[in-house]
Amino acid sequence: MSGHSKWNTIKRKKGKEDAKRGKLFTKAIKEIQIAARQGGGDPGGNPRLRTAILNARAVNMPSDNIERAIKKGTGELEGTSYEEGSFEGYGPGGSAIYIETLSDNRNRTVSEIRHLFSKYGGSMGESGCVSWIFSKRGVIVLDAEKADEEKVMEVALEAGAEDITNEDGAIEVLCDQGSVAEIKEALDQAGLPVESAEVSMIPSNTVSLTGKEAHSCMKLIELFEDNDDVQNVFTNADIPAEVMAEF
Repeated sequence: MSGHSKWNTIKRKKGKEDAKRGKLFTKAIKEIQIAARQGGGDPGGNPRLRTAILNARAVNMPSDNIERAIKKGTGELEGTSYEEGSFEGYGPGGSAIYIETLSDNRNRTVSEIRHLFSKYGGSMGESGCVSWIFSKRGVIVLDAEKADEEKVMEVALEAGAEDITNEDGAIEVLCDQGSVAEIKEALDQAGLPVESAEVSMIPSNTVSLTGKEAHSCMKLIELFEDNDDVQNVFTNADIPAEVMAEF
């Protein structure tokens, strides 16, 4: 799990940079729309939408924007229709890379993702080539310096969490993907500051990268995350903290 914990740390740091560029707003709106389209506009009966709204609020998206995104998803307002997609492949050192996309033009997305995979020693693979390594789980992250681990464990487990880890300055609460919103709400009510709450893909094993391979993997991941159609990038690469700090 340490590989995932390190990767989550860099994702949080990159997330702050993305917010400055407005990318997180765009990604949050897309996720709200697709969640509302698939499961309806009532967050009470749509766990994916509840989580999407939580993430939108976490980047300070105004309520009006959230409501418009929901209505576009349900068809009450006219909006762009996005299609979900996933792509799999290999990064430097045989690391696995799994990408989730939301796009209004699949042909464009396929072409761009294939091209990006060719950069920095990556290669796009067939569907299923690495997805078996990952499992979809809810992940809630708290800053270990701001939250008491024992209290987090008590509140989270009572609310339905499955596991709690504390590594690299982050307390991670792992849970079923449908329980993210409820557990976050319990932590909030207990006065425990949540940094992020999302549905993630957790690798069952990791590949340790060092030196040039580690740098190349980070550069490749950065290319994917800068693509407008990419929502999430997951990897089982275990990259040294000093390399991640450079990005």
